[in-house]
Amino acid sequence: MNEEALIIGCHLSSVKGFEHMGREAVSIGANTFQFFTRNPRGGRAKDIDPEDVKRFLTLAEENSFGKLVAHAPYTLNPCSATEKVRAFAYTAMEDDMRRMEHIPGNYYNFHPGSHVGQGVETGIALIVELLNRIITPQQSTMILLETMAGKGSEIGGRFEELKAIIDGVDIDEKIGVCLDTCHVSDAGYDIAGDLDGVLDEFDRVIGLERLKALHINDSQNPVGAHKDRHAKIGEGCIGYEAIARVINHPKLKGLPCILETPNQLPGYAREIEMLKESRGM
Repeated sequence: MNEEALIIGCHLSSVKGFEHMGREAVSIGANTFQFFTRNPRGGRAKDIDPEDVKRFLTLAEENSFGKLVAHAPYTLNPCSATEKVRAFAYTAMEDDMRRMEHIPGNYYNFHPGSHVGQGVETGIALIVELLNRIITPQQSTMILLETMAGKGSEIGGRFEELKAIIDGVDIDEKIGVCLDTCHVSDAGYDIAGDLDGVLDEFDRVIGLERLKALHINDSQNPVGAHKDRHAKIGEGCIGYEAIARVINHPKLKGLPCILETPNQLPGYAREIEMLKESRGM
């Protein structure tokens, strides 16, 4: 695929399988998508149908899809103070890594978690422990740490926290970062007013080579609010022009851009078309 092509899509329901998600993506002008690996509130994952996957892979090739982004359930918290919660994180992620091999070479994104009063250092150590138990040299899936808004005891609101996790991972070639525009703005990184400065900071702390995917969201709150409230593109405090600068930035071109805005399919179709029109701005 041409690395300059805009790889854009949105979060889709996986209830009807991969082929259905692929056809929905094509119907709204998308060439990638994100999906939950299981119920977003946790629980057992739906069985994968190999024939459905086969049909999807053919459709994806025919439509020049970019890399897909799977999303872990929200309840996955590897740095919880509760052993039962940490055990679920391990069980779910281990199972998800096996399932992801049905669609090899894609991304698996997760929220690093909340230390719930244990402290950032303890939280990071627990996340690292989980990743070192999960990641294998054989897996084709790259695990992505999502940048967070820094609300409460969330880990990942600062680039330095993500860097500390990466530094602790033994097989670090299997780990990258997904930058969420709403989250980083809410965390205090002014992507609307100083995108170059934010990217320079990311490069200095983590390294831009680690940045593998983007969540494209406007924010209901001003920079530094630590709230994490997504808005439709152009209807929030980041704004359409700033979002357009993100997806068109030379250092970010070619990365899959996933919309997580409060929309249904027609709304996503409008946003995808709007952002495609921004090419060349």
